[in-house]
This record gives sequence, structure tokens and C-alpha cells, in this order.
Amino acid sequence: MVTAEQITRYIKNDLPCEYVQVEGDDGEHFAAVIVSAEFRGKNMLQQHQRVYQALGERMGGEIHALSMKTFTPEDWSNAGGTR
Repeated sequence: MVTAEQITRYIKNDLPCEYVQVEGDDGEHFAAVIVSAEFRGKNMLQQHQRVYQALGERMGGEIHALSMKTFTPEDWSNAGGTR
């Protein structure tokens, strides 16, 4: 069973992030907040695709469902996000 900590590592291993928080305790459904400079100039769909790319084949396999909120560092700061 995959954990939130493992998903955090998977994301960080392939996507430079300023902040990542993954929650979920049933081993299948997770929610994430991800802040990355790589999201600059990308729309929300492209940002989510980049996260899926970082997760690779684990998405739909080990990870059944992942809802996410993605931000550039600027958007995160403007939203009042804290690290």
C-alpha cells in the first residue's frame, strides 16, 4: 500500500518543488498541494500533467486517485500559502 510520504518523495524526485504536501490515509485516495517554479507559464491542465509525469506508471496503479492543487511560487504567495 502506498503512503502519502511515498507520493511526496515520488513527486520531489522528478519535479523541483518549493513545497509539497500530500494527505491521505486509506492507501488509495490522496490530495496534494504542489508549488513549483516549473508551473510558470503553464495552465492548470499542463501543471497537473507535469505532476502525472513525475508519478509515471504509479498513477492508476499504486495510486488510485490524486486530487491536487498546483501553484507557481508567486501564486502560492498571493494565495497566502505558507511553508
